[in-house]
Amino acid sequence: MVKPSVLVTRRWPAAVEAQLAENYDTVLNTGDKPMSPADIRDALKRYDAVLPTVTDTLNAEALDVDGAQTKIIANYGVGYSHICEPSARELGMTVTNTPDVLSECTADIAMTLLLMVARRAGEGERELRSGNWTGWRPTHLVGTKVSGKTLGIIGFGRIGQQMARRAHHGFGMKIVVQNRSRVEPELLQQCNATQVDSVDDLLPQCDFVSLHCPGGAANRNLINARRLNLMKPDAFLINTARGEVIDEWALIQALMFEMIGGAALDVFDGEPRISPDLLQCDNLVMLPHLGSATREAREAMGFRVLDNLGDFFAGRAPRDRVI
Repeated sequence: MVKPSVLVTRRWPAAVEAQLAENYDTVLNTGDKPMSPADIRDALKRYDAVLPTVTDTLNAEALDVDGAQTKIIANYGVGYSHICEPSARELGMTVTNTPDVLSECTADIAMTLLLMVARRAGEGERELRSGNWTGWRPTHLVGTKVSGKTLGIIGFGRIGQQMARRAHHGFGMKIVVQNRSRVEPELLQQCNATQVDSVDDLLPQCDFVSLHCPGGAANRNLINARRLNLMKPDAFLINTARGEVIDEWALIQALMFEMIGGAALDVFDGEPRISPDLLQCDNLVMLPHLGSATREAREAMGFRVLDNLGDFFAGRAPRDRVI
């Protein structure tokens, strides 16, 4: 029996690659470099399945293929805004993602960022490493207390819910939620959370705002200059969602002119390119897209892709189909 052919666009955990090689006629991107639209088009003509990541841009140009051999794009990650949905539908492709398995680890990073920016941990480490620390003093790097403060969560999916649990049960934070649909009352009750109707309603109430909403065109610049002005002047913005959700130029202005207390980012618009102006903001913590970067999460993501491939090639509906 001929095994389906599969292209993996980046290096994955070794255990997952080994299982893929056993189950399928698998080709790995051993150079581990993002693929160009031309590379993607070529792959769609040659493989039964393509397994991309968030670093692969499967836009209309990349999906402009006649007679594609690929029938399933099994994405390694939750977000799929990098895949052009109309083009995928036009080609009749199934698209899947990997929910659930990275929610806890991504929420851990969001909570890490929140604590770091509140307690000025990034500034402190930079000072130590540069040799500029002169010793303890009462006024040195005074930060903001986290326990008991109000956290606003924009996007109350799996990751947002995990963030709420950590903040409420771990730090006694009051939780305010904005979500595109109504949240079940029993789900809100788990963290004594309150849902508001709009982002504009949420922002003025919160000491911390954490973004967990989808990316893509619909949410591009969701947090813009007007909405940054709605935040408290000492409030903090946390983003582990997608870089395009924040207008980075507006954020730079808000940070440089101390219109908000600070920000902490794990994702960036156009990453890995980082605006040089962001690097000048001391009241900003930055991490290189580490949300799901644990061995447990990254392996689980890969095995979830394998589950979806197994279902698809056995003629079953993949449980994580999004397109």
